[in-house]
Amino acid sequence: MIRRIIQIDEEKCNGCGACASACHEGAIGMVNGKAKLLRDDYCDGLGDCLPECPTGAITFVEREAAAYDEQAVSENKRKKEQNASQAAKVSSQLGQWPCQIKLVPVNAPYFDGADLLIAADCTAYAYANVHQEFMQGKITLIGCTKLDGVDYGEKLTQIIAGNDIQSITVLRMEVPCCGGLEFVTKKALEDSGKSLPLQVTTISINGTILG
Repeated sequence: MIRRIIQIDEEKCNGCGACASACHEGAIGMVNGKAKLLRDDYCDGLGDCLPECPTGAITFVEREAAAYDEQAVSENKRKKEQNASQAAKVSSQLGQWPCQIKLVPVNAPYFDGADLLIAADCTAYAYANVHQEFMQGKITLIGCTKLDGVDYGEKLTQIIAGNDIQSITVLRMEVPCCGGLEFVTKKALEDSGKSLPLQVTTISINGTILG
């Protein structure tokens, strides 16, 4: 059917996201830093998003488009509210920022008396309860020795040697490349000259704890 619907000029869009926030139907989303009309049937054609756009990137056009589906919009809203409710029940246990090994400073107040968790990037996706079971009460550093292409050894040695670290837990995947994270941590502890409790836990690609 031919009907009135919004059109977004990506050249004018500055990626502020104001239109997506103003769209109560969820028709607009941010894709690669630009606003995009995700579904024609979510757009009611009323244009609540227009006055929120600071660059004038949104206009009305008359074109062939699926009819506005109020039932689909309501179901989408219900799912979003359900997801938000579930997310609210689980709180983040990240104790500091930044958490990437490449970015974290070698000395920081949060290292004083800290139990350190050095985790492979993939573990948070493979094992659903990482926050509650591993990150809680710890300072978390994440990285991937293969993808980052960086030797963490010197930096981890400085962190361990220069701060009052109480213990170290390494959380890695079962895949062979993840052995690099375990090796570099053990070497850093040895090079630091300290004797600290060190535990290594391995997660399977199926999301179970192997030991």
